Parts: sequence; structure tokens; C-alpha cells
Amino acid sequence: MGAQKTPSPRSVHRCQSCGHVEPKWLGRCPACGEWNTLVEELPPGRSLSAKRIAPGLPGSGGKPIPLAEVSVDENLPRLACGIAEVDRVLGGGLVPGSLVLLGGDPGIGKSTLLLQALDGLARAGRRILYVSGEESVAQAAMRAHRLGVSSDRLFLYSETSLEKILAEAGELRPDVLAVDSIQTVHTEAMESIPGSVGQVRECAARLLTRAKTEGTAVILVGHVTKDGAIAGPKTLEHVVDAVLQFEGEGTHAYRVLRALKNRFGSTSEIGVFEMHQSGLSQVESPSALFLAERHAGSPGSVVVASADGSRPILVEVQALVAPASAGIGRRTANGVDVNRVALLLAVLAERAGVGVLDKDVFVNIAGGLRLSEPAIDLGIACAIASAARRVPLAPRTLVFGEVGLAGELRGVPLVEPRLIEAKKLGFERVLLPRQNRLRGEAVFGAVEVLAVDHLRQALDLLGVA
Repeated sequence: MGAQKTPSPRSVHRCQSCGHVEPKWLGRCPACGEWNTLVEELPPGRSLSAKRIAPGLPGSGGKPIPLAEVSVDENLPRLACGIAEVDRVLGGGLVPGSLVLLGGDPGIGKSTLLLQALDGLARAGRRILYVSGEESVAQAAMRAHRLGVSSDRLFLYSETSLEKILAEAGELRPDVLAVDSIQTVHTEAMESIPGSVGQVRECAARLLTRAKTEGTAVILVGHVTKDGAIAGPKTLEHVVDAVLQFEGEGTHAYRVLRALKNRFGSTSEIGVFEMHQSGLSQVESPSALFLAERHAGSPGSVVVASADGSRPILVEVQALVAPASAGIGRRTANGVDVNRVALLLAVLAERAGVGVLDKDVFVNIAGGLRLSEPAIDLGIACAIASAARRVPLAPRTLVFGEVGLAGELRGVPLVEPRLIEAKKLGFERVLLPRQNRLRGEAVFGAVEVLAVDHLRQALDLLGVA
């Protein structure tokens, strides 16, 4: 009697959006509800991510250590890339042994920003390995020469096999390893195609092990889906130490780098860049840049003071109110949450007597910047009221404050930096919540500070009630 055959492992279907596994193909994922995201995968014989190659971090010995006996270096050494805007978002620079994920829309400038940052690290004496899975070495070199990157400590390597990448990194022993992009890399431990959930998760786990055991800072470039989220499983964002998002409108030259997650720093800081033919340049005064093309004296135009992290940014909020084209008011917002605009429209109608619920309302943040801070509420409400009344505001007036559902104005943090920035740019009058008045008067001195309690009072002072 012949030997019995070992049954071959059955394939599974994994959702490329959330990682959910089904034994057979379905048109819609039952976990996340996305359509046409289940892709067939053959189960690997052995998953390297499940097997911990290293028992623990260097120096731990793989055994539990009492917290009181763990030595912590408060002045953790950082690898500064020389680009102040990038170092600011990272919290002072790259941390050795960290895993950073850089995401952004196609063509936004992720590879350009990465090459310029790596060049700064190489000029500081660091050994860099830049792995491109989408370009040949010659193509990557052409872009580097266009950007003026020519350091002899920056090594280019075109490869998509994770095993070969790790082998070259083991020989070169770089201080920083950059992989562009993680969706193009594959490992032989998985049978699925590059870019699938299994491949992305497995490759990220292997690179994480490399970063933690060798002390190498690893930077992964990730694609972005049509919804604006970083492609791949959410577990990828959980496993990395920092997630950086590079964003901007394709029609504008301005780019913003922000941290969505950072284990070694704040997630509130942003870096502002301007795209040129020769690469990205830092913007030292974002407020002056965003207000440079403002047409003062136009109804619906208001300057607000927003603060991302410790940096205040003055931007123009534009609003347009028009008769409803289909009998039902439409809301369109660019740069702010459209639901927040709808909420402020209801407050304007019920608490301030500005009835625009039956109108088409359009709100735009000039310059392509995206704002989410509650302090811009008052600026949006004043811009809509100005557009509805067709009355322009005084050109040198600045507003900021959070608006509640009762129409009350609530205090906001970081008042002094906002006012100092406004004074620097020549603003003569500031409208703010009463809770922030004392600090405002101390900073501004002779400049007029208008402190108000309610949205209706603010509109009266501005002449758009």
C-alpha cells in the first residue's frame, strides 16, 4: 500500500483593506464592508513574522526587567537630516532603531522629500542605503542629480526582494535604510503577490526586527488609496513608530508634512514646503506665504489664526453664499470638514439670525491647507455671514475662537503665539473669546483687542450681523 498523500494547504481570501480572512471569495468584505477587496492567498509554510527572530531589544536579554532598573536616556540621540521642517515633525530628528512610514498621494513629492532628507543625513556623516522598488538605479540617480544630491555616503539599490535587501543592508550596515515603496517589496516566505496584505505585513515585520536589533533607522514609503488612507492593513500603521503624511493640492505649490503618529514626539507639529523645479524648499514664514495673494476688501474673506503644534499659522478663509440651484441648499468645503460647516450654518441661523440654510454655501481655505482645529470656527462663521450680507470685513482684522452649539465662544490654547504672529504681520485688531482676553492684552499692548462672549456679539462688532 502506497504512502498516503499529504493534502495541499487550501488557499484563503484576505481583504486588502482590513486584513479579514475568508475561506472563499466574496464580493464584499463582511468585516469592513468594502467591495472587491478579497484577494486569494496561499498560506505560507512558515511565517517569519510569527517567529520572533530576536528575543527582545538589544540589551534586554529577552527577559522581563523591573521598571526601576531600566536606564532611560532623557537626551535620546537623534539623527538630524538638516531640514528643519522635517526634524520638527519628527520631534528633533530620526531616532536610531525606529521604523517610520511616509505616506502621500502619487506625485505629491514623497520621493523628492525623502531624497533631500537622506542627503542631509549623508552630509552629516551617516551611511545611507536607499532602496527603490519602482525605479532603476539610473532613474533614481537622475532625480538625485536634479535635486543636487551627490553625497558619496548615499548608496542606491534597485531591488524588490526583501531577502536581498536585508542581505545588502547586513553587509553595508547603514545608519538609515529607506525603502521606496513597501508595496513593491516581497518576501519568499509568502506566496501572495507584492502589495497584498500578507506581503506588506510580513515585510514590515522583518524590517521592524532589523531596526530594533541592529539600531538602524528604517523609513518606509507607502502608497495612498483613493480615500486618502495609507494603502495596506491598519496593522502596518500600528507596528511602525511614526506615520508621516505628506499632503497638498496638486494645483498648488505648497506641501504640508504632518505626523499622524509619533512615539518619540508630538503629533501636532507640521512642516510647510514649497515645490520648485529643483525640489522642495522650506517655508520659514507660512503665514506670510498663505496671505500673499489675498484680495482684501472682498465679502466672505476672513483671516483666522490656526495653530498646529507650537507653530501659529494665519490663513484666509473664503466663503461664498449663492441661491440654491436645485431648491435645496448645498454645502461644499475645501480644506475643512464639511460637517463642521453644516453645524456652524445651523448655529448662525438659530443663534445669530443669519439664515443661510436654504442657500448654497461654499467654504475654502486659501492655499490648499487643511485645517481641523476648533479655533477656526469663528473665522468660518464670520466669513459666511460676511458673504451672506455682502459686507467686507476690515482688512487688518484677525479672528479666532471655538463656537459652541449655543452660539457661545470658548477659549482656545496658544493665544500668545497667535497674537505675536498677527502683530508681526501688521494686524491692527483681533477678535477673540473673552476667556483669552487677559493674555491678549498683555501681548498686544496698544493693538485693539475685542473680547466677546457670543457669536452674535462678534458679528455685531464686525458689522455683518
